[in-house]
Amino acid sequence: MNFPKAETFPQSVMRERSMGPNPLKLCEELLAYADIPAGSVVLDLGSGAGLTSALMAREYGYVVYAADLWSDPSVNMRFFEGCGLTNRQVTPLKADATALPFAHGFFDAVVSVDSYNYFGRDPEYLGERLLPLVKRGGELLFAIPGMACDCHDDVPACLLRSWTPEQLDYMHDMSWWRANIEQTEGAEVLDMREMACTREAWADWLECDNEYAAGDRAAVEAGALTYLNTIAVRLRRR
Repeated sequence: MNFPKAETFPQSVMRERSMGPNPLKLCEELLAYADIPAGSVVLDLGSGAGLTSALMAREYGYVVYAADLWSDPSVNMRFFEGCGLTNRQVTPLKADATALPFAHGFFDAVVSVDSYNYFGRDPEYLGERLLPLVKRGGELLFAIPGMACDCHDDVPACLLRSWTPEQLDYMHDMSWWRANIEQTEGAEVLDMREMACTREAWADWLECDNEYAAGDRAAVEAGALTYLNTIAVRLRRR
């Protein structure tokens, strides 16, 4: 696939700041399905080290709030400034996804890349915690690490080379996510599909020089991507 916006960031920056499969490519493919105009106020939920936030602010012209529980907002702000961005374009903050400090209807859209599966598995999360923060008619887009088919009852050996059954409980297939989301009143499912860039995003991740990427290599080299995918979800708040 072609990723003209993601590729404005040097490979060295992607490798240094990624926390999983290439978030820049996942984000660009995800936004290709969306209808979010420039100038929109967007929540980057689970923004990690800020790559997706910088991409959305610089390349799409969004006003971004980069919310993450584990990253240092000051460190992320220095990264954003190094990308030529100001605090009027992107605001980093430390926040728990289950207790977001925003007014109802504050955001035009929400984007979450490679993190929604940590908190969104709770079937009440979307309707009670997240959807109220989005204006009516606003979009929510998730790139969710998933499975081609749920296999928790008979976990393939290749997956266990890198992950425990408890870690794999965070990953489910598309039918599981559809059932989880469709029970939320006020959330209209516009699209749900397997993302095309999964293998490419994983290949970029495995080239990163950090212990987490190194830990994932054994499973992938043993064939894990036969069972894993990334699920793109596009919703609208009614």
